[in-house]
Amino acid sequence: MDDIARFPPLISPIRLREREDAFQAAVTGAQATGDAHRGAGSLYYVGRFELIELALVLEPEEPLWLARKIFFAGMNALAEALSVLSPPEKPITIRYPGSLYFDGALVGGGRLGHPPGADEQAPPDWLVFGAMVRAGGVRELGVGLAPEITTLDDEGFEAWNPPEFAASFSRHFLVEVDSWQERGFSGIGPRYLSFLEKDDAKARRGIDENGDLLIQGTGGEAKAREKLAPALARPDWFDPLLNEPRG
Repeated sequence: MDDIARFPPLISPIRLREREDAFQAAVTGAQATGDAHRGAGSLYYVGRFELIELALVLEPEEPLWLARKIFFAGMNALAEALSVLSPPEKPITIRYPGSLYFDGALVGGGRLGHPPGADEQAPPDWLVFGAMVRAGGVRELGVGLAPEITTLDDEGFEAWNPPEFAASFSRHFLVEVDSWQERGFSGIGPRYLSFLEKDDAKARRGIDENGDLLIQGTGGEAKAREKLAPALARPDWFDPLLNEPRG
């Protein structure tokens, strides 16, 4: 089966060379005009042995302050794609908003790009959901990782390859989109919250209309608000100098 056959019909896969940047390629394609333009459903992915990297172009109809919540659908799809390959009884969790953990160790994360200076009250011309997951080959090369950092190979994930993982992500993402269209965000938010780390089992958590994480005590009193927009602007899992998950 060739790469294209693995992807659902609404997704246009674009495989990049090993050292190309999927996120930047998606942004460039979304910004381009004419024949170079790559619109909604364009999925860029990189075939690297040690790092899974993909980026999906989106064209939302909602104003940016609402459309930003599509990030949660992307994180759900990413976690679900990993769950298919995951060893049993080891949890995949998310640290708000986009750091991805496996059995308590950082394995990657998601991020969201939009046009610079985009108006929060207007639909953005494009969004790009990007994801990276450390896959393998790091320890074998003699490069040390901190104890709180891991890879898919280190954790015993089932066999994977970049096209199949990207296709799996895209299928799960389209399920999320269908759920959103049928039920609104109520079909997305609770699933995302189920993946979040549970630092305080007694605290109640919810997602505000603009995507902020709300944390309440058992009595309903407000305990904390974590803001989505500034957190997405500076993903704490991502090392911008190395262009990969921090290690």
